[in-house]
Amino acid sequence: MKAHKSLYNSIIPISNLILAWRKARKGKTKKNYVIEFEKDTMKNLLQLHKELKYGIYQPKPLVNFILRDPKTRKISKSDFRDRIVHHAICNILEPIYDKIFIYDSCAGRKNKGTLFAINRFYYFLRKVSNNTMQINNIFKDNNYIKGYCLKADIKHYFQEVNHEILLNILERKIADEKIMELIKKILNNTNFRVQRERE
Repeated sequence: MKAHKSLYNSIIPISNLILAWRKARKGKTKKNYVIEFEKDTMKNLLQLHKELKYGIYQPKPLVNFILRDPKTRKISKSDFRDRIVHHAICNILEPIYDKIFIYDSCAGRKNKGTLFAINRFYYFLRKVSNNTMQINNIFKDNNYIKGYCLKADIKHYFQEVNHEILLNILERKIADEKIMELIKKILNNTNFRVQRERE
């Protein structure tokens, strides 16, 4: 398996940070934290570049809030500037990992949103039912094939995922210590601040 080296210098250029900032702000331009950052966008991006370049970047404390949609979930949200760093990393690592994902993996992938997932579900439904019509859950012909669809959710996945295993998986493809140290800083950020408003 090919391990990629010297990727860190692809993450930190201003051009990549600008692209990351554009992705991070998408759909959030009226949020106070975006407005605040964009009072001097270039100064803030140059500051991020400097911190990343000299290895002094530290993530800001996370914000915890409860989301009900409809089930209750505790969300830990990164500061906006940190989300720019996340996007900057993804801009470089996504093309590497996207190649090894299975075709039917949809979450967070380009051109593979909800509609793609629904279409794939119906493709497999037709395949397992031999394209027969179904009325009241009973197939009309004698070629009945029983199929199953599993809907599941991993409880507290992001809080519970084993970081050591995750880092070992990443290191199989990434042989760049600077990127790995940056990812560890992000994963190990357990500082929290109280949210004063719904940001």
